[in-house]
Amino acid sequence: MHKDSATPRRIAVVAPERVVAFDFTIPFEVFSRPELCGAFDVVGCAERPGVVTTTTSIGLCVDADLSAVVEAHAVIVPGFDLAARQPESLLRALTAAHERGALIASICTGAFILAAAGLLDGRTATTHWQRTAQLATEYPNVIVDPNVLYTEQDGVFTSAGVTAGVDLCLHMLERDLGAQSALEVARSLVMPRHRMGGQAQYRPAPLISASGPVAAALRRVAVTVGEVRSVSELARKANVSVRSLHRHCLELTGYSPGEWLAREKISLACRLLEDPTLSVDEVAMRAGLGTASNLRLRFASVLGVTPTAYRRAFAPLPAGTG
Repeated sequence: MHKDSATPRRIAVVAPERVVAFDFTIPFEVFSRPELCGAFDVVGCAERPGVVTTTTSIGLCVDADLSAVVEAHAVIVPGFDLAARQPESLLRALTAAHERGALIASICTGAFILAAAGLLDGRTATTHWQRTAQLATEYPNVIVDPNVLYTEQDGVFTSAGVTAGVDLCLHMLERDLGAQSALEVARSLVMPRHRMGGQAQYRPAPLISASGPVAAALRRVAVTVGEVRSVSELARKANVSVRSLHRHCLELTGYSPGEWLAREKISLACRLLEDPTLSVDEVAMRAGLGTASNLRLRFASVLGVTPTAYRRAFAPLPAGTG
């Protein structure tokens, strides 16, 4: 029995227009599991009750209006189409809920609604890796972490895209009812309680689309990055000084030359690991990282997972399996 109170804790799941249907259902799947013995009362709500449109062109029937937020223990805002309107009534409801001490959370692009309400100012937050740069640009007071699966700070939670919403809800469940409850629900959902790593393992290396000789040199180097051994060699290939390369690289990629080179090598290693015929030692050599131990060290630093774990997640299944 996990229920620690005679009164279930209300979880209000807000449905903005053009909501991501999958995101909307995640809190219901996590907090309404039979393993929790009715510890939570999960309610869907919207500015206007009724059928809410989704990004997949199906309709969600939502019975409650935003008054459901008033006494909620936690309010969760799923992802939505960023072109859709953000009603002021929702922003006010979120602000009021946070001021009275309710937990406020977002899944995927729901972070943009929290940011619009000012709830992420000065806080670390995340969203889907495809939207982290946009979130940082539109809301410069938000400290955007593009790599993590979810964040928590001062009772405000954000998560990365889609299935990271499950990670976040399990985290919130563990915060409320303890590790055992979260573990049992995770088992019921057939997923790990804690996923290794963060968004970095899912995000492809950024493309450099700018013009100019240094940008062109970086694009050329990215193709044969396993053969480049040092920043000095990178500078020679770009035909600039190391100091000039540092300035250009920061402007073009957001990283120093050394960090850009390391990340490109990791990106190459990821592609090589998807070939099950290559050993980890061979991958390390071809990616220009030398040894398997150095590859493991770099993976842990950049992606937060081991090469073996990455291979298990992304390499194709052998023929005749699955």
